[in-house]
Amino acid sequence: MITSLGIRHFKRFADTTFALRPLTVLTGLNGTGKSTVIQTLLLARQLADTPGTGVVRLNGPYGLALGEAHELLHPDAPESIIGVRVEGDGGERVSDLSFAVPDEQALYLDVIPPVAASPAELGGRGSAFTYLCAERLGPRDQLDVSAEQPDLLGVGVRGEYTAQVLALHESKSVREELRHPETETTHGVTVLRTQAEMWASDIIRPIEISAQWPPGITASTIRFKEPGLLSEAIRPANMGFGFSYALPVIVAGLLTRPGDILIVENPEAHLHPGGQSQLGRFLARIAGAGAQVIVETHSDHVINGVRLAVAEDRVIDAESALIHFFGTDVAGSVPIELTSKGELTDWPEGFFDQIERDLGRLARARRRGK
Repeated sequence: MITSLGIRHFKRFADTTFALRPLTVLTGLNGTGKSTVIQTLLLARQLADTPGTGVVRLNGPYGLALGEAHELLHPDAPESIIGVRVEGDGGERVSDLSFAVPDEQALYLDVIPPVAASPAELGGRGSAFTYLCAERLGPRDQLDVSAEQPDLLGVGVRGEYTAQVLALHESKSVREELRHPETETTHGVTVLRTQAEMWASDIIRPIEISAQWPPGITASTIRFKEPGLLSEAIRPANMGFGFSYALPVIVAGLLTRPGDILIVENPEAHLHPGGQSQLGRFLARIAGAGAQVIVETHSDHVINGVRLAVAEDRVIDAESALIHFFGTDVAGSVPIELTSKGELTDWPEGFFDQIERDLGRLARARRRGK
């Protein structure tokens, strides 16, 4: 597990270190560094994807679109070098990485030797390392298929391989720690497809899922049905965006093993508030079962779901979760801990306080109208 991430002279961070836990939530104002933390991990991850090339690309891999190299350098950097420090297991394993900006129009960074392999925690293949970006695919009649070996196949950066994963592994048993709490009351079915249906029914609404990869074509399909009805299969476009955005998160989570890493941006996209809370509880369960989960979110409902996972579900210890709030301070973030009762140890200004502000203004408006 990654326990610390240091960033030096990259974008808005001059020299900042972030503690990471089994579950780390990144939240806060727009343009304050949340995505930069994730982008740093993705740059380091590239060393595992293309070992020995001596460069990391700024555009393309993992959906990165960072532009030209000179745009990434902190304005106060004394030299054209970006540093990344990844610590694992409380500092027992440390990877110091340095990247040079070669010239102003370069679309890559040079890896400065001597360079070790990518940090071990970032080197997993298939579902051992999953990054789901904010721009996941919406409803599609057909989805892509990958040429990767089935055992090394993940859902993809945008969820583009979700149907293929379900089609190939629908009968794979889900780990006991990740099974839906009502599994035993529904005949104890533990296979991936049924478990995905149960969690999707909690997070979105009750549904049955059919995924196929027909022979002879390089495409896969997902169709849905209303439980208990004999109606025809429903195309994704007629189910709304919520299913297409949330299903890759659910499937990726159910496939995790202890030591895996799951990074998800905006898991709440296109979900109603109740579903956002349930998804927060689900992601916390994944972290409590041994995977490391990093979530970027703008949803207080997701955070409240994490709090419920600690206080009510008890699927993750309070010490295993940490929230980083990114405000106007360019130095970094405000770390917020959780207590065993799901309480937050700090509530900095700007941290999901808009509802109180709006309600206060509405109350004053009513008083003025009397």
